[in-house]
Amino acid sequence: MDQHTNHDSVAEASLPASSLAARLKELARLFLRLGTIGFGGPQAHIAMIQDEAVVRRGWFTEEQFLEGVAVCEMLPGPASTQMGIYTGYIRAGQLGALVAGICFILPAFLIVLTLSWAYFRFQGVPQIDDLFLGISPVVIAIIFGFCWKLAKKGIKDWKGVAIALTVLLVTLLFQTNVLLQFILAGIVGLIVYRPDPPAPPSNRTSGWLFPLIPIMQGFSIATIPAETLALSSFWGLERIQEYFGPLTLFFLKVGSFIFGGGLVIIPLLEFEVVNQFQWLTRSEFIDGVAIGELTPGPVVITAAFVGYKVAGALGALVSAIAIFTPSFLFIMGAAPFLIRIRRNPWIRSFLKGVMPAVLGAIAAAAIPLAQAAILQETPGRTIVAAVVGVVALIALIRFKRPTWQLVPAGALVGLIAGAFL
Repeated sequence: MDQHTNHDSVAEASLPASSLAARLKELARLFLRLGTIGFGGPQAHIAMIQDEAVVRRGWFTEEQFLEGVAVCEMLPGPASTQMGIYTGYIRAGQLGALVAGICFILPAFLIVLTLSWAYFRFQGVPQIDDLFLGISPVVIAIIFGFCWKLAKKGIKDWKGVAIALTVLLVTLLFQTNVLLQFILAGIVGLIVYRPDPPAPPSNRTSGWLFPLIPIMQGFSIATIPAETLALSSFWGLERIQEYFGPLTLFFLKVGSFIFGGGLVIIPLLEFEVVNQFQWLTRSEFIDGVAIGELTPGPVVITAAFVGYKVAGALGALVSAIAIFTPSFLFIMGAAPFLIRIRRNPWIRSFLKGVMPAVLGAIAAAAIPLAQAAILQETPGRTIVAAVVGVVALIALIRFKRPTWQLVPAGALVGLIAGAFL
């Protein structure tokens, strides 16, 4: 803990002549650039931050950086974004965390806002439909590829398999709230993976995590419409007053429980946005995830796509702020205690129960999404979509191709095939 809490003083000692304003400008320039060019997924983002912060600038040591990565991987939320916030915190305190995080997210938000406008503006145009004929199956492949990686990483025994299968079946058969299942799986983890010999949990550390539980309870967020919500105007002025509270509460809830990677947003959103509130159709939802994958930032920026459909640009802004707010609070509010929390055996046991549940929930959400992406209006288009999905999955798992290459390739195949079908 002493080493961690002295990070700020270490950084300040290394550059005594550097003013806070200069450090904030440096952070802003760096993370605006990384947020613009940061294609390749969270591991690529973290590698870029490591190269800039450790290798090129020497803001902290390799050991300190890896410690920060381990903490961010443990926390709910997009790990790469949190690592950017963490880097800003180490470099320039709380203001540095805000500047680094906002600048890292901003380019992706602007790209998603632009693409959301274009998608809904030109929805139904044959060329747009052809683009997503190839893109949507690639996104399904990315989701299943993520499940494969998560299974290898997070399931080590029959107990984990049982948790994953239970969540998969319960979600498919009963449409039970995914967040509630995550909490219950974590409680199961506390029982079946309890520390041996059992040690009483520290009030300070365990109390940090479990106040999240009341947040997870189902809110009455909005009246469910009889049919899918119609598109808002660009700015959404006519809807933002009605939907400001629902969007804020919903995305704060989602952002507080994205364990295991950004794609965990898929079941969390699909369950309520598509099935319960009917803000988006299933096809619109998978296309929104595809747009999130097209951006250089974290895929959780898909929240802005949902917000745009519901309440225009203002809805997109509210949704993006809400889903990332927990990440800022976790890093900025709990930084002095994060290392102890990570090493707490009861927290580890809770997360060992949550991880298989995440896998089961993602797989359950992916099945109906795969049907929407693959089953097209003609047999020819269905065959093209299925082949694109299978090839993309093989490229991901067998040949380790990055997602930022596969999504544009799928779009190109869709355009070419759509011209003949």
